[in-house]
Amino acid sequence: MSLATTLRELHVPGTPLVVPNAWDAASTRLVEAAGFAAVATSSNATAAVLGYDDGEQAPVEDVLAGATRIAGSVSVPVTVDFERGYQLAPAELVERFLATGAVGLNLEDSDPATGEMIDPAEQADFLAAVRAAAGDALVINARIDAFLRKAGSAEEQLQTALDRASRYLAAGADCVYPIGIGDLELIGTLVKEIAGPVNVAYGQGAHTVADYAARSVARISFGPMFQRHLYGVFANSVLPALQADRNPFAG
Repeated sequence: MSLATTLRELHVPGTPLVVPNAWDAASTRLVEAAGFAAVATSSNATAAVLGYDDGEQAPVEDVLAGATRIAGSVSVPVTVDFERGYQLAPAELVERFLATGAVGLNLEDSDPATGEMIDPAEQADFLAAVRAAAGDALVINARIDAFLRKAGSAEEQLQTALDRASRYLAAGADCVYPIGIGDLELIGTLVKEIAGPVNVAYGQGAHTVADYAARSVARISFGPMFQRHLYGVFANSVLPALQADRNPFAG
């Protein structure tokens, strides 16, 4: 069985795939060693390692090289947050992405440079072209930014998300990711109305994996939160202790 097939089959509503987001080969190995079935990356976290801000600011060559190192460091499937494709045409995107060894990717539906939502028909055509070029070799997680970008009233955001989810799944996406929601009732509504696997963000711990599983979520991801936690400890505890000439690991 291919790694792409393995990753695709791990998306089970009610028994969610939990994918901690790594940012380099070392953090990726830690995720695998902890027993997780797959590894995801965070574009924000990987951009930070490369010395850039999120939003497709990092050169695509560096992003792809990082993905290659990450995918080559573990035996489990790797799925990469690839923003909106770094302006690559679908066929080139797929060719270059498959060369990394990663078998899944997130593709978002707002412009990273402006934050403006992409026309849904245009985004669906883009996803369909990626699917046509990739066949079954890539697991496409189609991010929906209606809630993140606050596209209209709460009801309008919901209807936009549902419409886009339907279009993206029809275009060949394996999973949809309505990012920016934390309300369990809303998540339950989305999962019920969307005819395909749904990915949600874990958030800051307000809810548990069991809470999301009970609402038939198929995938749970974490974004840059683990990297931010580790770097926060380094900045707020370790470095001040060294400046004060104290043992940073004492106590």
